[in-house]
Amino acid sequence: MRRFVLILFVLLIGGWLLTAATQIRPGERAVVRRFGRVVEVPRPGLYVGLPWPMDRVDRVPADFLRQIAVGYQKRPDEDADQTPPGQLLTGDHNLVNVQVDIAYTVDQGGASDSSIVDFVLHMDRTDLLVSRAVEAVLAEWTASRSVDEVLLTGKSVLPGWLVSRAQERIAPYQLGLRIQSASVSHLFPPNSVKAAFDSVTSAQLGIRTAEQEARQSAEQTVRAAEIERSKLEQATEARVNNILTMARIDAETFEKRRQEYQRLRRENPDILGVIWFDEMGRVFAGLQKSGRIDLLDRYLGGDGLDITQFAPQPRRR
Repeated sequence: MRRFVLILFVLLIGGWLLTAATQIRPGERAVVRRFGRVVEVPRPGLYVGLPWPMDRVDRVPADFLRQIAVGYQKRPDEDADQTPPGQLLTGDHNLVNVQVDIAYTVDQGGASDSSIVDFVLHMDRTDLLVSRAVEAVLAEWTASRSVDEVLLTGKSVLPGWLVSRAQERIAPYQLGLRIQSASVSHLFPPNSVKAAFDSVTSAQLGIRTAEQEARQSAEQTVRAAEIERSKLEQATEARVNNILTMARIDAETFEKRRQEYQRLRRENPDILGVIWFDEMGRVFAGLQKSGRIDLLDRYLGGDGLDITQFAPQPRRR
């Protein structure tokens, strides 16, 4: 019996001594507290210190992404007369229900050992402090905007703004963490006014659709007008070029005739009269061909020129 007690005692002592050895896996960081005071931040590997409870080794997966939901939480027993968590007031005095998902890790930038120590020391209340800080930032963002801006742009604008602003808000707490991302999981008006907001949203969507259609119609009209203008400009340019070409040809022809006339005038001073009668002959020939002029020879008689004509008399019945 005494031998059994001795063996048990040795095993207990051995097991107690083994508590002094801790295996720190890759990707983990550890903080050693001796009698409650931080004494060391060992690297991955086997760490041997003092047995428990003299030494307490807290291991932290440094790259592990922790997530918490902050804001509106739907509960089955929710009382319509009570304000649920996460119901915030906008700048134009409307209510919206907002819930965001926050993801954070241990801050490994800069003085990483200090961040690990801070994270371990506050690990039990980190989620609570982050939630309170994010709730304050959410209220700040919502109160500075109208309900339309919150509902229409919240899911795209809020996450980026929330990460940087919440990180600034928790910095004085020295929690040793870094907020990596934020996403909006719930952003709607309260159920009591949701139908009215849906109607407004539908009307706004119809307005935007009509504006888009009007803009497209205007762009098509402008493009058609530009095409028509281009056609008119091309036709006008072609017409102008044609007129200029014909005018140039006429000018060149006239200049050649003028030079020919000057040459012939030096040889024959009466050439102008010859040209005149030649041109008048062609004119009269054209008039005769069209029936607008007749020769006077057939009007010559013994008494001279008789060009008296009478209109034909109507026949009697």
